[in-house]
This record gives sequence, C-alpha cells and structure tokens, in this order.
Amino acid sequence: MKPGNWSQVTEFIILGFPHLHGVQAFLFLLLLLIYLTTVLGNLLIFLVVCLDFRLHTPMYLLVSILSLLELGYTAATTPKMLSNLLSETKTISFSGCLLQIYFFHSLGATECYLLTAMAYDRYLAICQPLHYPTRMTPALCVKIAVGCWLGGLAGPVAEISLVSHLPFCGPNRIQHIFCDFPPVLSLACTDTSINVLVDFVINSCKILATFLLILSSYVQITCTVLRIPSAAGKKKAFSTCASHLTVVLIFYGSILFMYVRLKKSYSLDYDRALAVVYSVLTPFLNPFIYSLRNKEIKEAVRRQLKRMGILE
Repeated sequence: MKPGNWSQVTEFIILGFPHLHGVQAFLFLLLLLIYLTTVLGNLLIFLVVCLDFRLHTPMYLLVSILSLLELGYTAATTPKMLSNLLSETKTISFSGCLLQIYFFHSLGATECYLLTAMAYDRYLAICQPLHYPTRMTPALCVKIAVGCWLGGLAGPVAEISLVSHLPFCGPNRIQHIFCDFPPVLSLACTDTSINVLVDFVINSCKILATFLLILSSYVQITCTVLRIPSAAGKKKAFSTCASHLTVVLIFYGSILFMYVRLKKSYSLDYDRALAVVYSVLTPFLNPFIYSLRNKEIKEAVRRQLKRMGILE
C-alpha cells in the first residue's frame, strides 16, 4: 500500500474474551479476586523475607525479588483487563499499547533470568556445598539481581522500536486479552516478516537459552542427589528445589509454546488460554508454591503475625 493511501491508527480495541460476553461480570469478579490474591500473596512474601533476618540468605533474597517482580508483571496487564471487562469501548492508545508490550516483555524476560539465577543458586548449594558460602555471597546475589533487571529492561527495546515504525491503517481490533507482539503485528498494513523474524530470534535466544541453563543445572543437581546414600538426605535436597522447579515448569511450559514459533497466524483461543496461564495464573500460584511447600517461610509468616499481635 502506498504511503498516501492510509491513515495512522491512534488507538486499538482489545477484544479480550468475545465468546464469553454473557459472563463478563463473573469474569471480572474472578479476575479481581485472583489479582488481589496475587498482589497480597507476593507482597507478603517480599515483606516477610525483608523483615525476618533468618531469611536473609541468597535463596530467599532471590525469592523476594521474584515476588516483587510478579507485582509489576501482573500490573502490566491485569488492571487493563479488569477495566475492559466493564467497559464497552475497550480501547487503548497506540503508545499505551506499546508501553504495555514493553513492560510485559521486559518483566517477563527479567523473570526468565531470575529463574535461571535461582537454579544456579540451587546448583551451588547442592553440588558444591563447601564452596557455596564463598561463591554465592550477598554482594554477588545483589549483582545477579541487578543484572537480571537490567537485562530484562533492555530486552524488548529493538522489537518495540521496529513495531513503532509500522503503519497501522485498520482494522484496529486486537484479537487478544492484552497488547502483545503477535496480535499487534497481524494488524499492520505492510509486510512484517522482519518483525516476526526478529521477534522469533530474540525470544528463542532468551527463552531457550535460559531454559536450557535451568535444565542443565537440574540434571547436575539430580546426579548429585542420587549419589547421596541416605533417603532422608535425598528428600531434603530435592525439597529445596521442588518449589522453584514447579514455577519453572508452569512458566516455561506456556511461554515456549507461545513465543518460540516462526509464524504470523495463530489460534486465537489457544493463545488466549496460554496468555491466561503465564500472565495471570503463574504469578497467582507463586506465593502458594513457595509458602505452602516451604516450612521456613511459613514459620517466618507466623513470627511476623505474632509480632503484630494477630496470632498468639
């Protein structure tokens, strides 16, 4: 299409869940409950780790940073989803859409890096326990966390820059529950092969590389644990990894199928279901996975509640 034949789209309409129009109020209440639980649960873990000096170890410091990250990760998409469920227009500005994509992907990339750092922490603790105190120091833990954040925030800059220069001349209806690269690229009125390729390469490198590093860590952890003579020792070693491994499987299980693929066409209902898993359910489940399966965090929560006079 020639440049003079199109008018620039200034806002998009996010269709959300069009097939569930009759239960919008129920979806709003359900999503609101999940969001509030996600915020309270992750905020609780973050504050408990910060306030309880017994949890000031690399493993729990990384857990607290993950909880803080989840607060921003869900804030990037869920409030807008909630407002769209009650609104008739369901619009978002072009710049607002790009900002939502940027923060969602940058915080998602940060989570990939942070989960990898947590796997490395478990690898050192189990496979090299004698060197663990000298290698995984608080200073190194802080440097790793800062590196994860900086790497994540820089990640989607190239993709966002390419999308911002695309012409959008209509339609402006995003067939998704929030702004994301694949549904937005499908609305551009020009060839987006370069965008799709760049998106595929960046996501493949980022997601596959971190997943393979995590997998490599757990292969070595498993080999080390299997050499432990006592059953009690094996159980204790595996229990320290169970929560992290559960989060990894849920998170990567959905984003691998969503983003590591080289094509523009996609199943709308399939992508909406996956988006709910990695944008809503994973941050919601994290506090339960880490608190319900972790005795030290549960004890720390009880100590803080007693200190506040809520429990006797």
